[in-house]
Amino acid sequence: MLSPFLLVYAASGMLAADTPWPVNGGPDNIRYSKLKQITPANVGQLRVAWTWDANEAFKDSEMQSNPIVLDGVMYVTTPKMHAVALDARTGKEIWKFDLSNGDKIQRRFRHRGVTVTKDRVFANYRQYLWALDRKTGKPIQKFGDDGRIDLRKGLDRPFEQLSVGASSPGVIYGDLIIMGSAVPETLPGAPGDIRAYDINTGAMRWTFHTIPHPGEFGYDTWPPEAWKINGGANAWAGLSVDAKLGMVFAATGSASFDFYGANRHGDNLFADTILALDAKTGKRIWHFQGVKHDVWDLDFPAAPSLVTVTRDGKKVEAIAQITKTGFVFVLDRRTGKPLFPIEYRKVPASTVDGEKLAETQPYPVKPPPFTRQNFTEDMITNRTPEAHAAVLAAVRKIDAGSMYTPPSLRGTMLFPGTDGGGEWGGAANDPETGLLYVNSNEQPWIIRLVTQDTTSLYRNNCSGCHRDDLKGAPPTFPSLVDIGKRRGKEELVKYINEGTGRMPGFSHLGRGVGEIVDFLLTGKDSGTVAKKDAYWQKYRNEGYILFRDPEGYPPLTPPWGTLNAIDLNKGEIRWQIPLGEYPELVAKGIKDTGSDNYGGPVVTASGLLFIGATNFDKKFRAFDKLTGKLLWETTLPAAGNATPAIYEIGGREYVVIVCGGGKNDAPSGSSIVAFALPETK
Repeated sequence: MLSPFLLVYAASGMLAADTPWPVNGGPDNIRYSKLKQITPANVGQLRVAWTWDANEAFKDSEMQSNPIVLDGVMYVTTPKMHAVALDARTGKEIWKFDLSNGDKIQRRFRHRGVTVTKDRVFANYRQYLWALDRKTGKPIQKFGDDGRIDLRKGLDRPFEQLSVGASSPGVIYGDLIIMGSAVPETLPGAPGDIRAYDINTGAMRWTFHTIPHPGEFGYDTWPPEAWKINGGANAWAGLSVDAKLGMVFAATGSASFDFYGANRHGDNLFADTILALDAKTGKRIWHFQGVKHDVWDLDFPAAPSLVTVTRDGKKVEAIAQITKTGFVFVLDRRTGKPLFPIEYRKVPASTVDGEKLAETQPYPVKPPPFTRQNFTEDMITNRTPEAHAAVLAAVRKIDAGSMYTPPSLRGTMLFPGTDGGGEWGGAANDPETGLLYVNSNEQPWIIRLVTQDTTSLYRNNCSGCHRDDLKGAPPTFPSLVDIGKRRGKEELVKYINEGTGRMPGFSHLGRGVGEIVDFLLTGKDSGTVAKKDAYWQKYRNEGYILFRDPEGYPPLTPPWGTLNAIDLNKGEIRWQIPLGEYPELVAKGIKDTGSDNYGGPVVTASGLLFIGATNFDKKFRAFDKLTGKLLWETTLPAAGNATPAIYEIGGREYVVIVCGGGKNDAPSGSSIVAFALPETK
């Protein structure tokens, strides 16, 4: 019997989707398509097949969905948090559901799409995970509470005071949806437990504690009470599942607080760890920790890619894990055994009292890093003599060197940076050649530790991102100067209680939220003494500072962004090219610099690599996958800070990308553009 979706499309004369894009990142999370209609020979003939605009863009809004396509229907999320179903052949809207349940959204949310299975679509808004009917977009009432569950519950802490969400969609195994989470990077925070829920009822079926409880493996790598107090160690970048092996793979982030770990002495398993779990039970099968006792915010930025590599003439099922540091860890999928040697090398010790860092960190011998890892003065920008002199003076006032230079009271350059190296867009893998494709950033940040202030709720809770002077580091951490001219008191109270974008909620402060708002509106600090509780630490960060030259460009010599092809069989970089440009520099003859880029690539069996990602030139490009030669490019309505999807309907192949922009002062958008070859009559 035909499904309701096939009946709809049969009645309209349209065939069901021949080749879907069924999951985030494509099957095996390798962003690979077997389709061959679009080739290096004809890619130059690509034309816009359709465009759809949510008309929801606002200042700094983002839209980062990897579109899911099943049975001729495309599913995405929008800047104002609607889940949408579109006709994947024409872009015509089928249904739209407001995930915010009527909330008036004028604040940025990072969201990377939905999970689709059987008759339902899973999507989340803040702490709520919704189950929607695929045909109608209406909540499935039998799932949780009227169609949604609260991700704050079941974490062994009072849920009302927790900030928990999910920017990346979950994965399906049997009748389970398995979820990572997005939690605060400050204290108090929430633990980053990985959890599985029944897709029909929403009941929690299993939990893996990423901060181990008493008696669990890894408990001795934390202080005894850490499981009650510390947060983070969360799989914010999503998960990958191998249904054949019955395994789910996660790559976790750092523990909270990011930059000072005096209250979490030890290696801190399972933070910054690649985890292999039994998908049915959540039990640990193996693990590999990529950073011990992280104080650099070196979260694994993407879920593991399930790849197959050749060793001694034999095929080996493996995982490839990209990193912010530019490393790629290649591990046996069943056992976690490294497929290339890994050396544990000594790293600098901290000079900050109370801190105790790990003496060594793991360095894979192969493949070589795909980004520069050590900052030296000969890398300082030469774009202009003035820029060089200004950056040199700034560098000599802080600690700069290796990627493991510890945070300090003097100030430390984080390089490649908290947005450096590999990004959340993930890597693409070509099973035919064993090449792994990853785009990369080189963006130094400056972190400075300062002593906690016992007299100001604002400074202790907000200045780590927005700075003591309220100027922030726009647009990632917006300025709060004159915020009262843009937001009302009630709106500010709501933002601080609930959180917005990457900012967690601070409802645990109770009446203190009102005092912070009064300070923002009047400039008069209440003088309330910040309580020295279990979460108290001697130091906080002064603020996140994206290091730029005086004119706003990266402070080092190009390339500032790259696209890399890495041979996983040999452990070699096959090719590396700059990715992205600054149009105003191109006008001055400064080309091929590379630029900030967010969102991943897709590779095809026909020989192509498609990628948007570049932040300022708004280009969508196609490269020869074997050589890196540019074959086609077009300009998008806004930067394609998302991973494309490739699918086929009725014998026609489509390449589609979401155009949301909004990163690092780039203009925002809310459209989707699908490309295809001209139809033949």
